[in-house]
Amino acid sequence: MKNYFLLLFIGFLVVVLAACGSSEENDQTSSDEGNESGESEQTLLEQIQESGELVIGTEGTYRPYTFHDENDKLTGFDVEIAREVADRLGVKPVFNETKWDSMFAGLNAERFDMVANQVGITEERQEEYSFSNPYIQSSAVIVTHKDNESIGSFEDLEGVNAAQSMTSNYADIARENGAEITSVEGFNESMQLLATKRVEATVNDRLSVLDYLNNREEAPVKIAARQDDASQSGLLFRQGNEDLVKAVNEALQEMKDDGTYLEISEKWFGEDVSK
Repeated sequence: MKNYFLLLFIGFLVVVLAACGSSEENDQTSSDEGNESGESEQTLLEQIQESGELVIGTEGTYRPYTFHDENDKLTGFDVEIAREVADRLGVKPVFNETKWDSMFAGLNAERFDMVANQVGITEERQEEYSFSNPYIQSSAVIVTHKDNESIGSFEDLEGVNAAQSMTSNYADIARENGAEITSVEGFNESMQLLATKRVEATVNDRLSVLDYLNNREEAPVKIAARQDDASQSGLLFRQGNEDLVKAVNEALQEMKDDGTYLEISEKWFGEDVSK
């Protein structure tokens, strides 16, 4: 009987010790895996620096901010600002051209690291995304056909058919003033619809409209009204990448301090558009 209990006790000890060893091994494995995971976790800024590339979402069809010149080279105010930012981060800018209404979805899907495309800073967008400090200010204008004499203020948009990119802040302004929205892919399509009188108006960026009128004097469109308040635009990021936003803000400030920003601004607009 004593031998029986002795054997039973020894068996119990074996089971307990085996369980302890397994637990310690699992704990060690979990710890090792955690360390490995921690070591491989990088911020987006670190990933960009390691790859040597900053992937930038932009339209490529929105003159004078982002468009193709006569040699089909991507250029524009926003493109030059983004290139300079990338250079100051010590990486290469890689542009990923995307239609405006796909821009936010592309950023969400991590197709690019940053958007440079005159994205207006609004409270609604700030709830979902991070912005750099504002790098340009401009006001909204209403554009109509030259023959249209019925629209002279934003209040006159009530019931008017306006061509707008659905997710733009200019579409929001048109809606707020009672316009009925016709969806377009971008600025140029809005102007085409206006020129052929298939819509009555579009709300858009004043500087972009002025550039359009300067380059297409024959276009049968005009600025019918201008908003008093200027809107601000910033470079756009996914939330949770504060180190990247901080680095970009530092680059933008350096550009203003050393005169590079003013040089780019005067090249495209003949004035300082940060104020």
